[in-house]
Amino acid sequence: MTENKLIIGTAPDSWGVWFADDPKQTPWERFLDEVAESGYKWIELGPYGYLPTDPTRLAEELNQRDLKVTAGTVFTAFHRGLDQWESAWEPARKVAELTAAMGGEHIVVIPAMWRDDVTGEAVESGTLTDKAWSDLFAGHNRLGKTLLEDFGLKQQFHSHADSHVGAQEDIETLLAATDPRYLNLCLDTGHAEYCGASSLELIKNYPDRIGYLHLKQINPEILRQVNEENMTWAAANLAGVMTEPPNGLPDLRAVIEAVEALNRPMFGIVEQDMYPVAFDVPMPIAKRTRNYLLSCGSRTAVN
Repeated sequence: MTENKLIIGTAPDSWGVWFADDPKQTPWERFLDEVAESGYKWIELGPYGYLPTDPTRLAEELNQRDLKVTAGTVFTAFHRGLDQWESAWEPARKVAELTAAMGGEHIVVIPAMWRDDVTGEAVESGTLTDKAWSDLFAGHNRLGKTLLEDFGLKQQFHSHADSHVGAQEDIETLLAATDPRYLNLCLDTGHAEYCGASSLELIKNYPDRIGYLHLKQINPEILRQVNEENMTWAAANLAGVMTEPPNGLPDLRAVIEAVEALNRPMFGIVEQDMYPVAFDVPMPIAKRTRNYLLSCGSRTAVN
């Protein structure tokens, strides 16, 4: 990607896919077919094992549908100590190998949540000690350096609800303490809004650290309920906190205008968390969202 365009893509998440294998999820063949039918050209891999992991087979499936890969996704828990490296790197290596084989350039890295993303049960403290912060920084610097040197891939850190890096202050703390050669932001507009962070302020104040986008919106009425009742991310999802653009916050037109003003190439991946969802629901939403996002900027395209 060389032109200074915002390229809109999508992900298995927008079809209700959270896990490698779950009967509640759209079958992967249907997902790929519907992505192509919806007019997208770029996708993320989603959870490792959902799409075929054999590079030759996956390349054939993608080529048949004129689809390409932007990124893979990995999960980390470096705040739990430096000994987390071994358990993090083996799955990350597999994702990195497949992503690189498909021509992807990015790895989206999601930190462990302190509340379970299905049950909402607390699994650890929601507050980090100074040592835990230090271990988190060191782990991500090492991961980003290894991904870049071994695979030519860029680490894009994804702040997340019910994780330790979600609020504006958390994100700014992370950026101040990590190496921009090895870590930049996957700015997820929905998770930022959910956690009280401002996508527009992050783009304005840290323009060089915005490496990748996840485009989604939050229903402000449901978010108000979430905050009043201290609902978990799992419960908020079931309550419908994610909403179809342009019905929620933040204003994605303003976000896209701000990203276009950075005047460099960027991927903006549509992610509307919908697990679990009936199989016939995602594609019409995907089509409408694609059309809306393309209307938001003069240099926003699907390819």
